[in-house]
Amino acid sequence: MHKAIFADANSDYDNAKYVICGVPFDNTSCFRRGSKDAPQEMRNNSYNFEKYNSFFDIDLQDISIHDAGDLDVADNVDDTLEIISSRARKYVIDGKIPIMLGGEHSLTMPFVKACKERYDDLGFVVLDAHMDMRDEYEGKKNSHACISRHVFEDVTKDYVSIGIRSGTRDEYEYVRENDIKVFSSEDVFSMGIEAVTHEIRERISGPVYLSIDMDAIDPAYAPALGTPEPYGMTPREVRDVIACLAPKIVGFDLVEIAPAYDSGGTALLGAKLVRDFIAASAKAL
Repeated sequence: MHKAIFADANSDYDNAKYVICGVPFDNTSCFRRGSKDAPQEMRNNSYNFEKYNSFFDIDLQDISIHDAGDLDVADNVDDTLEIISSRARKYVIDGKIPIMLGGEHSLTMPFVKACKERYDDLGFVVLDAHMDMRDEYEGKKNSHACISRHVFEDVTKDYVSIGIRSGTRDEYEYVRENDIKVFSSEDVFSMGIEAVTHEIRERISGPVYLSIDMDAIDPAYAPALGTPEPYGMTPREVRDVIACLAPKIVGFDLVEIAPAYDSGGTALLGAKLVRDFIAASAKAL
């Protein structure tokens, strides 16, 4: 069966500003497996949309986008991260904005590290239902449940998370002890997303890596997730974060869709958010 590229990703690599890649890996997923199928499902659903994005007044056919296909993966997470790190570094060194389609959330690490190597003042913003502040989970240091802890400890202290509503008592204590800025989904609801994004701009002034775990969104809108958590954000709030940060974003990923658990709506939304990011970023250039 022919595998579609992401819609409007018609540029060759050398001329592209944005490079999309899929990483079909979900071996540390602990509730629902299946996010390895999400990159292709998002590509398939990307053809639903018009080339012209009226919200950002941008036509995606006028933007240089390249789809590099799915990257090779191994049977275990450590080897997979090692394999994809060389590609992540290449994209960033070559001046591209990488767009990684997961797969599970552990896959963020090589891409944010690559961006940090180029941008010393890199900030990290993650939308997520879960703290992901464990040091290890089920014997795996590089579990999807540990990504935020390792980004904060090993990559950048300029860290903000949005949409949080789940974690262990130890994780919440770790966040308090380390003065980590977390906007819970209740904060988003009570403050409004505009106040949240304003505060993020105040805290992080340099380039930004944006990671979207789709479970930040309420499962009423996005039910096909690895670890769904009620009382989440709305798609519009997520789009507002993307629009606010787009001028500073140097790397982007969208992870943790498990397509088998709905009839396609979550992958459709994921594809739309990717397209919104490209449009918002291109508008700002």
